[in-house]
Amino acid sequence: PDNAHAQLWGGIGAVFKSWNGRRAIAYRRIEGIPDIWGTAVTVQSMVFGNMGSNSATGVAFSRNPATGENNFYGEWLINAQGEDVVAGIRTPNPLNEVTKNDHNRHLNSLEKAMPEVYQELYDIQKKLEQHFHDMQDIEFTIQDGKLWMLQCRIGKRTGLAALNMAMDMIEEELIDDKTAVLRVSPKQLEELLHPILNPSSEKNAQIIARGLPAGPGGAVGKIVFTSEEAVAAAKRKEEVILVREETNPEDVEGMRAAVGLLTARGGMTSHAALVARGWGKCCIVGCDAIHILSNNKGEKTLVIGGKQYHEGDVFSLNGTKGFVYDVPIDPMDATENARFIKFMQIVDKYRRLRVRTNADNPEDAQKAIEFGAEGIGLFRIEHMFYGKNSEAPLAKLRKVIHTATAGERDNAVNELEPYVKESTKATMRVMNGKSVTFRLIDPPLHEFVPQTRDKQEELAKELGVSVAEIKKRGAALHEINPMMGHRGVRLGITFPTLSEM
Repeated sequence: PDNAHAQLWGGIGAVFKSWNGRRAIAYRRIEGIPDIWGTAVTVQSMVFGNMGSNSATGVAFSRNPATGENNFYGEWLINAQGEDVVAGIRTPNPLNEVTKNDHNRHLNSLEKAMPEVYQELYDIQKKLEQHFHDMQDIEFTIQDGKLWMLQCRIGKRTGLAALNMAMDMIEEELIDDKTAVLRVSPKQLEELLHPILNPSSEKNAQIIARGLPAGPGGAVGKIVFTSEEAVAAAKRKEEVILVREETNPEDVEGMRAAVGLLTARGGMTSHAALVARGWGKCCIVGCDAIHILSNNKGEKTLVIGGKQYHEGDVFSLNGTKGFVYDVPIDPMDATENARFIKFMQIVDKYRRLRVRTNADNPEDAQKAIEFGAEGIGLFRIEHMFYGKNSEAPLAKLRKVIHTATAGERDNAVNELEPYVKESTKATMRVMNGKSVTFRLIDPPLHEFVPQTRDKQEELAKELGVSVAEIKKRGAALHEINPMMGHRGVRLGITFPTLSEM
């Protein structure tokens, strides 16, 4: 409509209606936001960053949202509106000289292009951070050389950045210990346990492209080109990297499903970067070496340096450095961080909950102690019959559950006992006096019945019965619902020698 009031009310109505849009609903599901909250509309006068060479727009953070470094960080575009920065349609310029990297070193910074405006913006962001005692996400516009502040809010950040900011702000006396503990969410702590690319493997790999490191950590997966393909692959338990020219809010479900994101356009404040940081996801944006081509059948091909890649090819991303590889690189643990250890010591001063772990072997027990566990809450004896070094004890357990008389069973249990004793003692040595709770041996018996002919013959020979008899005894162990079946204390009542062991 031509009428200004009609335009205004139409815009207000559109914002309210957007709450029930498909992408808004998907985002709420991912973030755990209740539907009943609704949304708000802020009406403010418009300023224009697209009025010529002395106008601009940008997004800034009072600290680096990817790493937590205490540097004023952001991006700007000359002669543009804010949507151009966030949408990732153009790769923006760096805000200042100190945060330039190899990817954008040739671009002009706001600090150099408009030094007076930059200084005013710098001073304002300092005041805002001192006022809110937290990292600020700021949107601004410059119209005809005049700075306008559009909004500020608490900035989203990666787990690594949250940790570093909290520890730095303690040292700066901006916040106290207790506030710092609340600044790092459990989900962000979990991010710090996520893998990075193994440096020793990575140094032998050829970098095929570079972009902006928008979300730290490492990701290895098959490349896909659409959000729908990423969601479908995740349902198949496949790890994929979503590759796009740029992302938009319609891609939110695919971005959530992928282990990593790679875009050709966009900066550190683009949609892809902001969402990835919020989720702690590995992400590289503004990788202008990549080109996505489509044929007349709609099939997409990725081209980097003249080489073609297709859906399903495996890539590795280093989201901390912005490096892209066309080979799988082994991941590794990223928790050997001195600041992480110090932060958890601060947490220990305030926590009231005592934490024990589930562990069934010395390796898991040791790792749990390193993470602060005060004991083992559940030691599952039957887990010694799975995985590494399990063949010998498993053979003895099979003998126990296939015996027909009390005498046979007592002999079989006596053969099994040394394995159980050694397994438990090895873990107890690691726990070194800490509390350990053992669960009664709780195997779903029918799952341990030998299925292959050679194992059946081996067990039959040891018990002195036929293979047919072994099959018959195994079939008798089958239960419709083993969760409520012949296990734990009930198994001990039937076979007291197991509990005695």
